[in-house]
Amino acid sequence: MTRGEGPTPARRGRKRDPCDVFRSAPDTRSVWAGLSAEVMEAVARCDAERLELERSRVAPELRERITTPVYSVADRFASWEHVVRRMEPGWSSDDFYPISAYENGLDSRDSLDQLMNGQLAVARQGALGQLLAQLDARFAAASVPDPERSLRAWVRPTKASPEAELAEWWKRRPLRDPWD
Repeated sequence: MTRGEGPTPARRGRKRDPCDVFRSAPDTRSVWAGLSAEVMEAVARCDAERLELERSRVAPELRERITTPVYSVADRFASWEHVVRRMEPGWSSDDFYPISAYENGLDSRDSLDQLMNGQLAVARQGALGQLLAQLDARFAAASVPDPERSLRAWVRPTKASPEAELAEWWKRRPLRDPWD
């Protein structure tokens, strides 16, 4: 599948692993496979911290059953790529994609910004930084400025911030609504 294409009927019939974080993010999968040991160690530290946070939010009898974070670094990159791919011309899919999933994708992008400027600063100049820049450029190409904040009634960041401090992706509207 090339960028912007949706699954073909033959691909729709193929069974997918529901636990495959990269199932809708082939570019992220490709980059992930070539990450250096240093970057993977930094990712593992981020994921370990995230796992502890997620475990702290559940009942004690469930904690030990959670072995990987739901919001791993890989998941956040894949989530951002998924949003971008859905917005691009030519994307076609029968799967359900509510506007809240778009909002989650924007939140994932926020967290990637925090990680790349903090714990994953080692990756900023490498393949992950390049992937993020490419995805951001594709997002910009598939969206337009939205000074009226026309989506704000439905799409809001999870962290309270003044509107002026929100990142650029919160201030744009898709040319093609991915939730249609």
